[in-house]
Amino acid sequence: MKKYRLAWLFGLLLVLSAFKADKPTITIFMIGDSTMANKSLTGENPERGWGQMLPGYLSEDIRVDNHAMNGRSSKSFINEGRWDKVLSLIKKGDYVFIQFGHNDEKPKEDRHTDPGSTFDDNLRKFVNETRAKGGIPVLFNSIVRRNFGTVANANVLQDAVNQDDFRKDANPDAKKDGVTANPTREGDKLIDTHGAYLDSPRNVAKELNVPFVDMNRITHDLVEGMGSIESRKLFMWVEPNTVPAMPKGREDNTHLNVYGGRVIAGLTVDAIAKAVPELAGYIRHYDFVVAKDGSGDFFTVQEAINAVPDFRKNVRTTILVREGVYKEKIVVPESKINVSLIGQEGAVISYDDYAQKLNRFGEGTGTSGSSSCYIYAPDFYVENITFENTAGPVGQAVACFVSADRAYFKNCRFLGFQDTLYTYGKGCRQYYDECYIEGTVDFIFGWSTAVFNKCHIHSKRNGYVTAPSTDQGQKYGYVFYDCKLTADEGVNEVYLSRPWRPYAQAVFIRCDLGKHIPAIGWNNWNKKDAEKTVFYAEYQSTGEGANAKARASYSHQLKNLKGYDMESILAGDDGWNPVKNGNALLDIKR
Repeated sequence: MKKYRLAWLFGLLLVLSAFKADKPTITIFMIGDSTMANKSLTGENPERGWGQMLPGYLSEDIRVDNHAMNGRSSKSFINEGRWDKVLSLIKKGDYVFIQFGHNDEKPKEDRHTDPGSTFDDNLRKFVNETRAKGGIPVLFNSIVRRNFGTVANANVLQDAVNQDDFRKDANPDAKKDGVTANPTREGDKLIDTHGAYLDSPRNVAKELNVPFVDMNRITHDLVEGMGSIESRKLFMWVEPNTVPAMPKGREDNTHLNVYGGRVIAGLTVDAIAKAVPELAGYIRHYDFVVAKDGSGDFFTVQEAINAVPDFRKNVRTTILVREGVYKEKIVVPESKINVSLIGQEGAVISYDDYAQKLNRFGEGTGTSGSSSCYIYAPDFYVENITFENTAGPVGQAVACFVSADRAYFKNCRFLGFQDTLYTYGKGCRQYYDECYIEGTVDFIFGWSTAVFNKCHIHSKRNGYVTAPSTDQGQKYGYVFYDCKLTADEGVNEVYLSRPWRPYAQAVFIRCDLGKHIPAIGWNNWNKKDAEKTVFYAEYQSTGEGANAKARASYSHQLKNLKGYDMESILAGDDGWNPVKNGNALLDIKR
């Protein structure tokens, strides 16, 4: 029988793998210069290309493959074989975003092209060869240089452009070997440095019927609207001795920093949606993005949480967590209300503390101190995040500690052994929708009222699924709807619950129980008196572990669900209803 089961599982995995492989994936290839390119993160380098930040604005159905490179013009990108490499990767339905100009302006022979002739010819080459592969080209012109000069010093600026001197302010009074410019010589209006190089992408786009994004206009309006001082926040203006990668500091009016890259990518993606309506459905806007690869506002989840304004009412703060394992202890304080934490596939919050681990004072960490994540803020929504404690089978080791009212978890995973999910908050309501929770002993435990809807509950060893500590007089404890309970091979004795406190409540409704659930179903934790006060019940259990006639005498088989609809359980005094309202509660900017 075991052989047949393994064969069936292997076949199922093949089917699922084939389905995933057949799912169409759209790639956006990016070709251009340093203003678009991915930048090194060495030495806490804050420089970013806008293309580096683009993935934080797109759904996971889109893959961004950024081939833009510092110092490249349309000519050198072709001559160095970079375009041939991109061309070999393009498949039907992919996009190629094309943005050159900054380096085509330079007089150096290996890079220089002329607008209206060689520059246009190279753009035509990119467009026509992309189309020949079944791809979709999109043309962009160059972002603006931050030059609040005057007509009198425009020639000085052009000399700086020709000499590649983009890291100093192009004012006549700028220090040649320093980083401090004289802002008094700056005017109120930006002076253009690109000239006809801005027209070539527009003209070729019109000629060949290609979508065109006027990034120069977008960035011009942004930078000039911010003014000469405020707009420095977008560019690489770095004070000396603040960043290891550039100890002498830097004044750079061409290249973007993290904030500038994010802001300009956000404006650009909206322009892309208008120019290429087919991409509009893939665009996402989040207030903050966390990414280990530098494509976000922050590298850590805690930094993003800290950046949320305290008690921001009547609006949600949305945070995207991109793929990666974030090994950090997260604390969401009570003041960070109305936060939505959205994970891309593979987003994991992980830590390895455990109850017996000694803290810096030589004391045991304790169960509560062992958690990888602490959530105290009300109205916290989490989607597609894995919470894990990797300490292993070493006793209590919490993955997620939830002491928040109206907490909503959608499609999340909670991984651990003993005491995985701690529903800590007294008087708090929590909703777990289509989540996966695994552990060994008491791996769902605590005081809160919690509803588990269509969740997968998996036991890794013999033990107990839940250990509620419901307060006396509290109307509801744990309620499981349409959940599936499974176990590792060889696990054969897992009880649905045992009472951590005497008034424990746990109800399983229409749940599919595996054979690892014994006939008696429930355990009294050697507390005979608790049998008189607990409320343990089932309704229409199914599966090999369902056995209504043999259940513990102090448990109940519900005859109907009167009083056990999810809306009533979670309503409280304020009518909270995540089941009915769903994502309407979240107001995620989509």
